[in-house]
Amino acid sequence: MRRLLDKFKYHGLFIKMFIVTVVSIISVSFFTSLVTIQMSERLFMNTFSITNSKIISQIQANFESFNYSIVTASNNVLQNGTIKEFLTNADMDTLSTVRSHYEASQQMKRIQSNVAAYPVTITISGMNRKSHSTDSYYWPSSLEKLRNSRLTANTLVAPKRLIYQLDKESMTNLSEADPVIVASRALMERTSGNPYGVLYFAIRESDFKRFFTNFTSDGNDVIILDRSGSVVSSNRHELIGEVAHDLLGYAKEIEQKKINVKDISVMGKNSLVLSEYLPTYDFYLVNLIDKQMVLSQMVDVKRVALICMAIVFAALLIVFLISRNLTKSLTLLARQMSGITANNFDNYITVTGSYEIKELGHAYNYMLDELNDYIKKLIQTQKDQRNAELYALQMQINPHFLYNTLASVKILVQQGNKEKAAATINSLISLLQNTVSNISETISVEQELVNLKNYVFINHVRYGEQIKVDYFATEDCLSYHVPKLIIQPFIENAFFHAFHERNEGYIYVLVSREANALVCEVIDNGIGMKGFDNGNNSQSSVSSSRFFSGIGIRNVHDRVALLYGEDYGVTIVSNIDEGTRVKIKLPLLHT
Repeated sequence: MRRLLDKFKYHGLFIKMFIVTVVSIISVSFFTSLVTIQMSERLFMNTFSITNSKIISQIQANFESFNYSIVTASNNVLQNGTIKEFLTNADMDTLSTVRSHYEASQQMKRIQSNVAAYPVTITISGMNRKSHSTDSYYWPSSLEKLRNSRLTANTLVAPKRLIYQLDKESMTNLSEADPVIVASRALMERTSGNPYGVLYFAIRESDFKRFFTNFTSDGNDVIILDRSGSVVSSNRHELIGEVAHDLLGYAKEIEQKKINVKDISVMGKNSLVLSEYLPTYDFYLVNLIDKQMVLSQMVDVKRVALICMAIVFAALLIVFLISRNLTKSLTLLARQMSGITANNFDNYITVTGSYEIKELGHAYNYMLDELNDYIKKLIQTQKDQRNAELYALQMQINPHFLYNTLASVKILVQQGNKEKAAATINSLISLLQNTVSNISETISVEQELVNLKNYVFINHVRYGEQIKVDYFATEDCLSYHVPKLIIQPFIENAFFHAFHERNEGYIYVLVSREANALVCEVIDNGIGMKGFDNGNNSQSSVSSSRFFSGIGIRNVHDRVALLYGEDYGVTIVSNIDEGTRVKIKLPLLHT
């Protein structure tokens, strides 16, 4: 077990690389194949739907051509006086009866020529109970039943329209028989508008479907629906006469929303539906495409899977051989380098092995030489950098304070107030003596309070004494030393930001001892600010507020942290309309 673990340890890189490669190749192959198939399916379906839209247009043209012939023949019947006389006059004797039937027959043969291109039977039936059919053997089975049928009743309800209907009543078994589609129209008097007969054009469903069967195939069906959802005609004979309410709903939705194709699940299959409303027939022409059947003819999933598996196997074999050769040399080098102890930069390795390993060995030994030199230089550089940073921070604070003080003096001089100007200049001189002229990095708390009072005096002269400042320092803290200008930036921010919406307020400066630290606090009752709630903010966030964006404020914290460590620095507690409390934590220094 131990030997197995060691082997895994030294060959871990190879094993991990190979596992990652295996997973990557399989994932890429799988998802690439999946995406490719899906994109192919989508592209094919879009192309297929566009093609079928054109096919539907062609089928619609065939129907319109047929309807045009029917309309022409029906108009000829309406205008034919012989037929009207045959259907309206009563028979007087046998000779007149024979003559009337003969003349009507001749006229019907002439009118039959209008629909000669189609296998259509024309039948007329009058209110005088006379009737004639060009092919009674074909249809109807009984003229008496025809007069009392639903076909005739529907025709008389809308006498001015040519109505297409499926004749279900004359069929005993629709699944086996050849149904008949009938176009009927009432024959009416022009003056009175009273019907004197009914005209019927009958065509077998098997002949009717020839208008579209050339455009159908397996999985690509055409279904003709009437207004009630009954299947009038279809290349799938078993559907004729069935009621397909769901398919009718989709057809109406396509018509109303003017969409090209709809992806649905109907008749237990995932299908694409295209539809066109035929107003002359009052039918819906529906094209139903079985997605699974059509796509199975386009994409051989099994073959694609086998090809992908072959490609993956070949790729894994090549990756295995290449990865094994690459990692073998690295494994040998890792075993040599594994004996190097932590932080021991004097353990040089013996350079052996292939060209790549030798180059790595030489580079590793050279790295140790350079690293030892670099560490020595880095130690010295860090010392120099620390001193430079402290000096730079101090130089940033002093000009910041001096600029604001000189601005106040300038205003006093412009006002011509000699006494206040002299007092302000004296305060400025005192400040400069204790900050710029004094080369010491720190001053006593007592002297820092004097500097603050001078600074506050200058601000009171400039802005008025509405903002009161009080100082509270315990006696035992006055002798401790603090960095110069450590409190002044916070007094400055309180003056210029905490009370910019108020006319008056208070600022308190507190100095006390807390355990083994000196605590200097600046508290105001100003407007406060967001983001400093309950003291939970980190010390490094003192510059996140627009009230504390000055370079002096940020540098106070950085300066304290650099001088005394991360345990010391600045924390701020503030809430809107509750004021701000700044706490500066410093070590106890006597000099």
